[in-house]
Amino acid sequence: MSAPLPGSFDTELSSTSIQPPYPEGQIDTPASPGRRPAPPIPRSSVRRRPSRGVSSSENTFDITRAGINAEELHRLSRRFSLSSNDEVVDDSNNSSGEKNEATRPSLHTRLDSEAPTLMGVEVDDTTPPPPVPNRHASHFFTKTDLESGLAAHAKEVIDNDPRDSEETPSTPEAGKEHNHEHPRPKLPIRARLKHFTWAWYTLCMSTGGLSLLIAAQPHKFKGLMGIGLAVYIVNIIFFVLVTSLMITRFLLFPGTFKGSVTHTREGFFVPTFFLSIATLITSTQKYCVGDDVLDGEKMGLRWAIQIAFWIYVALATTLAVVQYSYIFSRHSFGLHTMMPTWILPIFPVMLSGTIASVIAGTQPDDMAVPIITSGLSCQGLGLSVAVMMYAHMVGRLMQSGLPDREHRPGLFMCVGPPSFTALAFIGMARGLPETFDSDMDGLFLDTAMMVNMAIVGAGFLWALSFWWFCIAVLAIVQSPPQYFHLGWWAAVFPNTGFILATISLGKSFQNESVLWFGTAMSIMLLITYLFVLGNHARAVVVQDIVYPGRDEDVNDH
Repeated sequence: MSAPLPGSFDTELSSTSIQPPYPEGQIDTPASPGRRPAPPIPRSSVRRRPSRGVSSSENTFDITRAGINAEELHRLSRRFSLSSNDEVVDDSNNSSGEKNEATRPSLHTRLDSEAPTLMGVEVDDTTPPPPVPNRHASHFFTKTDLESGLAAHAKEVIDNDPRDSEETPSTPEAGKEHNHEHPRPKLPIRARLKHFTWAWYTLCMSTGGLSLLIAAQPHKFKGLMGIGLAVYIVNIIFFVLVTSLMITRFLLFPGTFKGSVTHTREGFFVPTFFLSIATLITSTQKYCVGDDVLDGEKMGLRWAIQIAFWIYVALATTLAVVQYSYIFSRHSFGLHTMMPTWILPIFPVMLSGTIASVIAGTQPDDMAVPIITSGLSCQGLGLSVAVMMYAHMVGRLMQSGLPDREHRPGLFMCVGPPSFTALAFIGMARGLPETFDSDMDGLFLDTAMMVNMAIVGAGFLWALSFWWFCIAVLAIVQSPPQYFHLGWWAAVFPNTGFILATISLGKSFQNESVLWFGTAMSIMLLITYLFVLGNHARAVVVQDIVYPGRDEDVNDH
């Protein structure tokens, strides 16, 4: 006869005996003198046999009445290998010391080293052995189980057993952090590819933003543009690779495309695909066309960029309308769950103004004005929606405090809208043709006045960006993240716009101190980019991301 095994119910235990939960006399459990507990049975001796039905309904006990919730039941099922039809058979009336294969189910469980004792209570020769769970019966337990009183011990052992986390990858519940404590089983590439999410495009848009920042540096040295060109080429490679893997994911796992774009968390990262395209358009303008191109030169490429701009504006506007409409009609979010990612659907249309500010100066005069007009409208739409989202974000911070440690880098996303708008204002004003005059009388809204208005507005918006930047920095300093998430890239791309706006204001005011400040921040951003990139690569290797329960396809905040 085997030693007592942990049960599955919380019962009160004394230091000398096990108290039955029923009044004395209602359950007759004969003692079995002369028996003594056996050592734990090794797993190699485990045998299985078909399940048996419950003997009688009156001799069963519903586990829900014992206070075991669904989570505990799942843990017990994993520990004892119970199926959805498990039962425990009452074998306490078998007073003989022999195994009764007809009445006792075979073991299919792990036996702990502390099995001969129960939470410090010695198991003597008169203690009846409790029944053993059967793998193929129902989730009902007999009164003998309650009498055995082993539930508390089982729950304690299971809670502290690290082997449970090694069997299957765990998926965190909403509001809980990932479990990074135990090693995870190594999965093949195909299985991991199912969790290759839209958030990977944050790598592309951050790399593209870095190439654009290098091209805009006020203090250049020989070879700097070559470095920027190399980063631009690497960004193209990243974009092609990420897009290929995303398409492979959708082909290998049908239904994942629809599931990803409608997911309550991953769906917010769909706009990063369009943001990556925006960085490719602006970088192509900087490294392939240039700012000093003469009339008639590279007209084919300039026309291609113009066509790409109009297609981008149409797609970005459609995304902003459709995605927010879907969110408003299908999802319901509490204020305490507000995250900066809620701003992402409006980001692509807002960057239409940034693209316009970069490409308008090299376009023909008759096309520059429509491009700037469209960019100004899109920029105003993006900033207006972002300001409305800021109200929710501040309310969430006031009510629920800062996000959890691992997601605080996402606060840098709030830096983006005002900084990119400041950059767009100045760029679009300088991109206007010198002959621009809306009234054709030279009295109002000429180019010089538009530039002055843009500089004043950009100064106001830069201050808002700086405030959000400081909030994000202090939040991270208070509790630095320890485990990589793709949201770490928020520390790169939005801050790229902040630094570009700083440099643009420095050039407008012709202030060398501001320009050197922008250069210093550019160096810090480069260090941040390399740091995040290194952690990104490490997280892929150690399976911290692209793994079940570790990516944006689950809700964990």
